[in-house]
Formats: sequence, structure tokens, C-alpha cells
Amino acid sequence: MCGIFGIEGCDDAANLAYLGLYALQHRGQESAGIVSWDGGQMHVERGMGHVSDIFKEKVLARLPGKRAMGHTRYSTSGTSVIANAQPIVVKTSMGPLGIIHNGNLTNAVEIRRRLEQEGSIFQTTSDTEVILHLMAREPRRDVVESFILALEQVRGAYSLLLITNDGLVAARDPNGFRPLAIGDLNGCACFASESCAFDLLEAQPVRELGLGEVVVARGGRIESYHLERAPEPARCIFEHVYFARPDSKVFGDSVSQARLRMGARLAREAPAVADIVVPVPDSGLFAALGYSRESGLPLEFALIRNHYVGRTFIEPKQSIRHFGVKVKLNPIRELIAGKRVVLVDDSIVRGTTSRKIVRMVRDAGAAEVHVRISAPPTEWPCHYGIDTPTRGELIASEHSVEEIRRFIEADSLAYLSLDGLLGSVSGPRDSYCTACWTGDYRVPISAEDKRQAELFPIRAEDQA
Repeated sequence: MCGIFGIEGCDDAANLAYLGLYALQHRGQESAGIVSWDGGQMHVERGMGHVSDIFKEKVLARLPGKRAMGHTRYSTSGTSVIANAQPIVVKTSMGPLGIIHNGNLTNAVEIRRRLEQEGSIFQTTSDTEVILHLMAREPRRDVVESFILALEQVRGAYSLLLITNDGLVAARDPNGFRPLAIGDLNGCACFASESCAFDLLEAQPVRELGLGEVVVARGGRIESYHLERAPEPARCIFEHVYFARPDSKVFGDSVSQARLRMGARLAREAPAVADIVVPVPDSGLFAALGYSRESGLPLEFALIRNHYVGRTFIEPKQSIRHFGVKVKLNPIRELIAGKRVVLVDDSIVRGTTSRKIVRMVRDAGAAEVHVRISAPPTEWPCHYGIDTPTRGELIASEHSVEEIRRFIEADSLAYLSLDGLLGSVSGPRDSYCTACWTGDYRVPISAEDKRQAELFPIRAEDQA
């Protein structure tokens, strides 16, 4: 779910890329990086942590040029180390190249093993580096041609930006798993994972890249190419459920409006005899608002989130019960005490976090706690850019809704149906990927890549 942003032909390009990444910080908090191009030379700065922690004024001053792109990383392939931070920048016979990637290649391990056997030396464990090696093996006078040849060999989810001596290149896989849009900032082309980045810069959104489209911005012109593989829409609907910012438009849909519709559908499908609706912040907010409006129950912001919590913190052994949740959320007892509460969230993964939240609400005096989830039960891992656990770790893969209810200690539990979810977005129903709920993987995963995912599942502390 990484965030990518790029801009071509604009003064102060790196500073604008920095602002674009700021708007996309929610898509990845592990590391961030920016590369700029200035007169044939690439300048790159990367670091672990948040955008504002890495890019101070002195750092941005080391990124001159009118072409720049940046990345906020949320790892799905490759370990959490600085070597895997993006952009990845290399020197080739075609000149210097830099690449950033949102998504996950499903045959990267297979390709990497073949290339290593043929003599390639990799500098990272990221799947993205595979694309650069494929390009280096088939150099062309026009680097875009080499890029397209490489993309024809990879499978899976990718929204990519490539920076070269000639311009900025954007590409989206033929399934369109991840969003990528083109904007215009006073005549300068810019690209972003979400439209909220354009809003911050006061750029005008132009359109989304088409499925399998490669767009080149150079010399003040925009050129469009298409991969040979026919488009097969499989847009990740979880972007609407959780990932994207509510003030963004992705896949042509307002995220906030889609979540409101999910909440309203959920209220119709799974009403509860209750007094108040409480969102689990922040991702449950708009679904809870939709549930509240449809049900007529008042919405209360009775759980407060600490927005200054990083990905890791030092946890006491036994001195503070439920420390991991309590450091992030705190209930307002005056709003909860004696009330029958509908608790709205976007998903239940392992169930351990949900159980802690339910206990927290009960400890604050709730008479009853009814949990409502604005998506179907997550039964299958994602191989297209979401860092989910292996199937055995997903509570819904082996337990019924009633068993999950008992585990999280709620008075009742209900999920939005798949039909209700698909009815909450505006695109054709068969144009969305629903693999995490149905196990229907539209793009095959190589045996080696699947084995790699099972060997290195997500860290427990990073997943609800």
C-alpha cells in the first residue's frame, strides 16, 4: 500500500514531491525517499521513518532539479531495512535510472532466482529491483521501450514511476490493482497514488492511468503506450474499505462516499438494538457515520486515537494490561457508561486487537457491545500489495462468525456481505479484486513467491 508521487518540469520539484509524500504518508510509515534529476545526474535521499523526520530543509537542498519523485514505504516484499527503502537508483548503459513501486509482483522470486543463476547481483530483497535487472538485460535507445519489455515479463500488482535522463515514466499493471493518477500543476505533469496529493499542491486531477498503460512525461509532452496483455480489471476494493484517505478519489469513486454507503448497507443488513454508534478510529469513521444515519442511532466519538504513536514502542511486560491498544486508543467513559454500543470497524484480522478494544469499551462501562464490520470476513491472504498474515493466522479462515464473536467477547458480531460491499462502489462488480474474502486470485502466484510469503509472514505487532 505504498504511496508514490512524481513531478516533471517544475521548479523546486523535490520540495513539491516532499509535499506530495506528506499527503500520502498514510500509505506507508516505514521509510521514505526522494530522487531528483538535474542535468544528467541523479540525487537521492532516503531514510527510515516518517517523511517529516527524514526531509529537513538541508536534506531537500541536496535534491536540485525540475524532475523528482518520491515514495513512502509499507513493506510487502523485502525486509524493513534502509537497503529496501525506495527509490532504488542504479547506473546502466541507458543512463541513470530510479524506480518506485506500489504493489507486489507475484513472480518476482521466480525471476530473481533465474537472474541470479545467470550472474545478476541484487542489492536489495525488494521485488521492485527485478524490473531494473530485466531492463538492464534488454537496453534500448529509448529507455521507455526497455521498460515496457521488462513489464511484459512480470506479473502482479504494480503502479510504478521511473525517472530517467529524458523524463518521468508512469505505469500501471493490466489489472489496475493499485491506483495511480495524472495531475497538472501549472502545466507540469504530476503523478500520485491518490488525488489528495493533488489537492495539497492545488494541482488539477486529469485522469487515472488506464489498465496496462505506460505514460511518459518529457519535453512538456505526454505520451501514452499500452502493454500487449489485454486489460483485465481487478481493482483492489480494500482501497475503499481501508487504505485510501477519505478525501481522495480512487478508481473514479469518492472514498468517503463509498464508506458512507458501506455503513448504511451494514445498518440495513445487521441492525442492532443499541443506544449509540462508536467508530474505531480512523478507518471506521465514515462507515460508522453511514451506519448512524441509516439506523437513526446517534454517533459518538467515544474512542480517541493517539496520532503520535509510531509503528514500534517499548512495551512493559505485565504492568499495563492491553498496553498495545491502550497506547493508541482511549475511551471517553462519560459517553459510553451504561450505553448499548455499536462498535464499527473496517476488518478483523487475527481478532486479538478487536478483543482488546471490546474489553476496553466494556471497562469504560458499556452495558452491551455490538461489533459491526464494514467488509466481509477476511479469509485469504493478499498477494497484490497488502501485508496480510498467512491464511492460518486469519481468524475467519477457520472460525465461524459466532466463534469469532465469542473470541472477541462481543454481545453480537456481523459483517457486511460481499454483495453489500460491491453494491457500495460505483464500478462494475466484476472489475474489483475480492481475493482476500473469496480466495479468487485473478493473477497467478508462482510457487516460489507463495512459499516466500509463507516463510516471512507479517510481524504480529504490525497487524490488528
